[in-house]
Amino acid sequence: MSKAFGFTDYGGPQHQIFLDRPVPVPGPGRLQIAVRAAGVNPVDWKIRRGLTGKGLELPAVLGVEASGVVEAVGEGVTGFAVGDHVFGTAATGGYAEHTLLVAAVSARKPAGVDFARAAALPVAAATGYDGVEHIGLKAGQTLLILGIAGGVGSAAAQIARERGIRVLGTASEANRAFVASLGATPVRYGDGVLDRILLAAPQGVDGILDLVGGADARAAAGALADRSRLIATSDPGTAAELGGSFVRRSGTGATLAVLAELVADGRLDPHITATYPLARAAEALAEVESGHARGKLILEVS
Repeated sequence: MSKAFGFTDYGGPQHQIFLDRPVPVPGPGRLQIAVRAAGVNPVDWKIRRGLTGKGLELPAVLGVEASGVVEAVGEGVTGFAVGDHVFGTAATGGYAEHTLLVAAVSARKPAGVDFARAAALPVAAATGYDGVEHIGLKAGQTLLILGIAGGVGSAAAQIARERGIRVLGTASEANRAFVASLGATPVRYGDGVLDRILLAAPQGVDGILDLVGGADARAAAGALADRSRLIATSDPGTAAELGGSFVRRSGTGATLAVLAELVADGRLDPHITATYPLARAAEALAEVESGHARGKLILEVS
């Protein structure tokens, strides 16, 4: 049997529970791994609350990204072998001692990247990468990231900076120094945010990666001439209202391989701000669900 942390019904954290389940067997297109680390993301509690429209067989295991060691390979999978160190999208929950990865959205972990940093890449960093790709700015242009201090925003800032793009980012005053450490210009969010954006970028911005939606997105759009370059990850309705669109996800292992090499080369830091053992999974998820987590939180599995 294999220990996992999941939920028995949709709703709040009162439905979360540790489960004992058989080690999952890989079907076609899957890799069975012994998990070494798993990322904790806002989508995890949204799935538990039933906010994603994704129906699961209950009880279900939490977590959508993991890293570990391949123990079995499913039919039709090529490019992976037992013993490989890998990371990718978890098909059967990442908060677990064993899980299945989707082989097409997995990659080998470079030797210079530990399991924790690898597990931080498939959701937040990959979303940030896809957002920067979708907006399509060139060196010398200016990107505004709304909600820059989280895992997606901090990754996107570094990826854009590597391409010679100037980055502004909205965050709380408490995160000002962190935003500056990303090589970005911090802008305090809230009332008057457009005035502060234009103070930092008097000519306006060339693209917006919107990670928050709502009132701040509506206000910030006033700094953007070409609204088609407003790309959202969390509020597609507001993005469409403003003339923008929802992020196009690449969903490939090739993207993960690129991100891992950036980490290995020291050009991308996933900014893991806290690690928890699997036994404290509820505490880690509660921190993310509070909305105040900075950077990336990781579960380590022994």
